Amino acid sequence: MRRIHAFEFEDLPWFPKNLRNYGTDFLQFGANAFDMYKEVTPLLLKGVQSSINHTVIDIASGGGGGLVKLSEHLKSRVQNLRIILSDYYPNIAAFKTTKAKQPDIFEYIDYSVDARNIPPHLQGFRTLFLSFHHFRPKDAKAILQNAVDNKQAIGIFEAQQRDFKNLIQRLFSPIAVLLMTPFIKPFTFDRLLFTYLIPIIPLFVLWDGIISVLRTYTVSELEQMIGEVRNYTLFDWEVGVAKGSSNDVLYLLAVPLK
Repeated sequence: MRRIHAFEFEDLPWFPKNLRNYGTDFLQFGANAFDMYKEVTPLLLKGVQSSINHTVIDIASGGGGGLVKLSEHLKSRVQNLRIILSDYYPNIAAFKTTKAKQPDIFEYIDYSVDARNIPPHLQGFRTLFLSFHHFRPKDAKAILQNAVDNKQAIGIFEAQQRDFKNLIQRLFSPIAVLLMTPFIKPFTFDRLLFTYLIPIIPLFVLWDGIISVLRTYTVSELEQMIGEVRNYTLFDWEVGVAKGSSNDVLYLLAVPLK
């Protein structure tokens, strides 16, 4: 299946901020409720332990992804674990909700952070959950290059692959939105309005979900991209698919060589 980089609503600057946030809230809720990334915990552990300060710099966080659940898997094995949430369009309400759940672990950045050019003072293991597909090949490679240039480990995790199975699964996402919305915090009346009475959220989640699958890079495409990164031999690279009971996770992990 050829990669198609069509538009996603949440990437559009003019798309209403509240609707974008409701979409990322849904993704965060689902990721944590179903512990979608638990299979990559060993990879995360390797990345975090490679950083001197045991800090995760989460890039393109959306609503926080599945990091609440993942932090539970990591904190017993990583002393002084810190997770810093960031995004080009930061969902501050979701960041605050996540921080409130585990204030000793989570922090967030309230200004826009460009994944292609992370501020040098943000030192730690960089992660991208269900977000790398948003970037065209040139920008995706720039994200990897920036990590290598700054000698920072990076982990990319996509809870999907570019195939017909995942496309079919996305057709049921509006039903998931309808079922999960009453349990998503914080509660707002317009979230209910744009889910049930004027179903903009289920429809835009459906569209963005389908396009996300079509945008997702394959293992071979990621391997080719790595080969185009300057000084890539200074890092140890792993690319593959972690098989899970509920879903598989496509991953790329890069750790500086000692």
